[in-house]
Amino acid sequence: HRSKEEESVLEQPLPERISFIRGFLQKHCRHKLAAENLVSAQKLLDGEELALAKVAVLLLYHTSMSCKSPGDWNEFDYKTQVELASILKFVLDNEESLNENLEPFLLRKALPSSSGTSSSSFEEYSPPLSLPHKREVRFLELQKIASFPSTNNMLPSPPSSPMGDIMQTPQFQLRRLKKQLAFERENRDGLEVELAENRKLIIEKEAQITMMQQRIDRLAKLNEKQAADQLEPKELEELREKNESLVGRLHEAFRQCQDLKTEKAQMDRKINQLSEENGDLSFKLREIASHMVQLQEALNELSEEHNAALAQSQEKQGQLENELHAALQDKKSLEEKIEILQGKISLLEDQLAKLEDCSAQEKGEVMGDVLKLEELKQEVSSLAAKGAELQATVLRLEEEKQLQEAALQSERGRFEEEKQQLGSLVTSLQSSLSESHRAQERLEQDLRARDAEGQA
Repeated sequence: HRSKEEESVLEQPLPERISFIRGFLQKHCRHKLAAENLVSAQKLLDGEELALAKVAVLLLYHTSMSCKSPGDWNEFDYKTQVELASILKFVLDNEESLNENLEPFLLRKALPSSSGTSSSSFEEYSPPLSLPHKREVRFLELQKIASFPSTNNMLPSPPSSPMGDIMQTPQFQLRRLKKQLAFERENRDGLEVELAENRKLIIEKEAQITMMQQRIDRLAKLNEKQAADQLEPKELEELREKNESLVGRLHEAFRQCQDLKTEKAQMDRKINQLSEENGDLSFKLREIASHMVQLQEALNELSEEHNAALAQSQEKQGQLENELHAALQDKKSLEEKIEILQGKISLLEDQLAKLEDCSAQEKGEVMGDVLKLEELKQEVSSLAAKGAELQATVLRLEEEKQLQEAALQSERGRFEEEKQQLGSLVTSLQSSLSESHRAQERLEQDLRARDAEGQA
């Protein structure tokens, strides 16, 4: 963060720098126990790569949780983002057992055989895209799920990237909100401790004022007694000066007490405000978590419905293609038969034309060929009728195939449109999360301003 304190650490010897890093992890990371048990100061001094890798993993987790814009990760190339996203997903999935699982995970990623599969490590730890659910969900119901006040100003979603995608998952956002709530609780606890100390200081000041008032009363009585005894003017003057000094100190104590009471009232109001905002953040966390879960379930159902419709359409299209192929084969066979029969008819007609002038006996002999010829013509007509029927069947099948392809294309378009609209709803939820983050920043600014006033 380039603060003066952190830059001054760079000038210190290596042991002090390692001590600073371990203290930073134990103070700011959620995995405080992991920072104590996983990170060995001696191994870091020795430059052991596994120990350095563990520190890098914890710092990556802290940086991602503190990141205000997922687009900041785009300065890394895609392959690097895939590796970082896989590590971050592993930490999210193994928060409760990081001590046992982190070292095997790092050793597994360091194996030579895994170098060729680094691009698939992100999919290995990615959440499943679909789960079995009911198929009756529609997009209008999803809009109702995500309709809460902060969705009016919808912002365009950032460019897709591995780190940006994992930072927009419900799992990551819930972890970030929980971390914010823990931070707010720590701040509130600190304010309550400070308030208790101020109350104790006020009680002490009031006790001092009471004691001083009693001393003033005693001096006043002594002054009256000495005046009655007709003391010398010099002694009366000394008593008067002491009395005035005590009165001045009393007024100063009253002023300090009043300042402390004012500060106490301000701190009471600040604690009440923090408590209210903390409650709002907790409620919003539960609300967003519920909406995220419902939205994810709806998206899974929509994906399952689309996949089922796509499979059914592809099966239907395959059947139509098989029927069309068979019809075309039958049509081709009939056309070949018709050509052969037409050739025979032409040959017989030529023979009959030559025999028209022959004798009656010869004509009688040719009558058989004529009947043969009539049968061929009838067979050709029958085959032509079947060919027409096959042609109609082919046209019908081609039309059904075109309609099926058009329906499939329409279904794909509808799915993509609903998927884009779901992305817009996710963006709206991210806007709500950003609103919670801005509320936390306002609290932090108020606390810094109060600290500055206290130091002044």
